[in-house]
Amino acid sequence: MLRRPGAAPVTSASVSVTTGHDAGTTPRGTAWPMLAAALAGALSLFTFAPFGAWPLQFFLLAFLFYQVGMATSVKRATLIGWAFGLGWSVAGMHWLYIAMHRFGGLAAPLAALAILLLGAYMGLFAGAAMGAAAWLRRRWSLPVAAFLMLVLPVLWGLSEWLRGWVLTGFPWAASGYAHHASPLSGFAPLVGVYGIGVLIALCGSCLAMLTQRARWPAIGLLCALLAAGYGLRAIDWTRPHGAPISVRLLQGNVAQGEKFEADYINGALALYRDLITAAPADLIATPETAIVLFPQQLPPDYLPSLAKFARDTGSSLLYGIPLADSPTRFTNSVAGIAPSGQTYRFDKQHLVPFGEFVPTGFRWFVDMMQIPLGDFHRGAQIQPPFAVKDQLVLPNVCYEDAFGEEIAAQLRDAPRPATILLNASNLAWYGESVAIPQHLQISRMRALETGRPMLRATNSGATAVIDARGNVTASLPFYGRGVLAARVQGMQGTTPYIRFGNMLFLALGALALAAAWRLGRKYRTSTAGSA
Repeated sequence: MLRRPGAAPVTSASVSVTTGHDAGTTPRGTAWPMLAAALAGALSLFTFAPFGAWPLQFFLLAFLFYQVGMATSVKRATLIGWAFGLGWSVAGMHWLYIAMHRFGGLAAPLAALAILLLGAYMGLFAGAAMGAAAWLRRRWSLPVAAFLMLVLPVLWGLSEWLRGWVLTGFPWAASGYAHHASPLSGFAPLVGVYGIGVLIALCGSCLAMLTQRARWPAIGLLCALLAAGYGLRAIDWTRPHGAPISVRLLQGNVAQGEKFEADYINGALALYRDLITAAPADLIATPETAIVLFPQQLPPDYLPSLAKFARDTGSSLLYGIPLADSPTRFTNSVAGIAPSGQTYRFDKQHLVPFGEFVPTGFRWFVDMMQIPLGDFHRGAQIQPPFAVKDQLVLPNVCYEDAFGEEIAAQLRDAPRPATILLNASNLAWYGESVAIPQHLQISRMRALETGRPMLRATNSGATAVIDARGNVTASLPFYGRGVLAARVQGMQGTTPYIRFGNMLFLALGALALAAAWRLGRKYRTSTAGSA
């Protein structure tokens, strides 16, 4: 069982008498719990796509919270949390090794070390959360129920939120993404992926409470959370706008090892021109950097031929291309051509560290790899959508769709909010790994949060159409060349998540912590009176 704080103030001496350990616990005493926590964190890989064992997350977090509850010091709780976060991150992001080693040319041991160091950094967020929870438990003399049901779930969610924006953020493998189709997905339009993370942790706390006497209330709360989420899925937060449009989404499957090689560039240019002009559609979209050359480097008739096709067929085109505004200012962009000849441009705003910009002090690391086009400039935070008949299409590039609050802000603050979202990606950097199905999960969560359909045009997958409820209505097989044709209905309206972003989740978390503090104060008063 988890230990309750005693009536007297908790001190190192009282802990020593109760447990036989103190803050000076030896590394040998902490090593095995840390190893178990790291292995438990690594098992989280199976909760995400393509495996989909999302209920496992409840048990993994229950195990973590139980271990943190049994920790004999703040330091021990921090180390256990860090090990859990390390295992979670390395397992969830191991595919980055492929980009660094196979395509970046980094030696295998160095690439593996880089992944381990990244996981160690990501683990700091979980470690800090668990250490803070243990500290608050002592500071506030929290009863077990308040510690498990209020403090730990909120701090877990805060750790994921911080991991998603500190130092530009890397929110991949946030726990909520595993629940795009679970009953908890009904909460997405309200509190977003990080709010779902808190609810996942609360479900884990309910399981951890099975070690306490108050088992049935915990079971009841777990069932109520799942039932409420299932019920919320029936609510239509947005409504159709205009008439559906026909779309053609292109998947060229250009090998990453050939993409930037001079001997293959002309072939890729011809491939995408042929795919674009093969048939008309209201919207034709290519993957990220489908055209790898700057416009100034293209054959003189290349873009004019696309513009002529758009004019002659009434098709609107969106194509991924790098743009150069000066000899030193480059952007990773999606350019557009309307049937009227009007052009459009969206510049990627949230760039990938080490792939699209060089963090201060890390030029030496980037120079060890051979990744082209590695120093872009950012686009504006709010950019207009592309008009396609009745619909307004807003692109996002690569992992920009992993930053839900940024997409919500573009819908909230734009003079004309988009009715359809479009992700243009190239995940061929990561080979035949879980990165593709994981990225599809992320796009599905954005559709749920915003109540907008999400189109995906990718080089090697997952090219797909996702409706406003997060369902994949059409897709192409991974790692093949093809064109996905579909009709898509745009949506308008504002979900609570669009309106408030992550502020609602943060406000509810603050209320939960305030309630925990109040319960701790009452607990101290009652135990002092009993004494």
